[in-house]
Amino acid sequence: MDDKDVAILRLLAADGRMSLNDLSETVGLSPTPTARRVKHLEASGVITGYNARLDETALGFPVSVFVSVQLEKQVDEALAIFEEAIKRFPEVVDCWLMTGNRDYLMRVATRDLADFERFLTQRLTKIKGVASIQSSIPLRRVKAMPARIP
Repeated sequence: MDDKDVAILRLLAADGRMSLNDLSETVGLSPTPTARRVKHLEASGVITGYNARLDETALGFPVSVFVSVQLEKQVDEALAIFEEAIKRFPEVVDCWLMTGNRDYLMRVATRDLADFERFLTQRLTKIKGVASIQSSIPLRRVKAMPARIP
């Protein structure tokens, strides 16, 4: 990956709808080599897709809660049960298997704290194998990027 590829990634990360002509003009290449580079970045898996950034508050989900979960046992069956359950919960927008004293960290988006409480008590605590749960409510986002770019 050279400087032109990095420039293309930065531009597309900022505006995934940028036209090929605008992209090629900004990076200083003609449209054909720019298109070839974009196709190569897509084919190699560096660019995995394009999407719109959505405002969860405008969609009716202004409350984010970070939730860490510890399982009773970290064995394949327990991990699979937990992960399959989490995939079915639309409230969970991000979920990571972690190292350290907690097994999973996730971000949950809800309408309000009562909605989060229902999710917590009626869904999350009902998953077989959950030993403990800790929740943290963020005050404000300090930084957000689509990905780290060289």
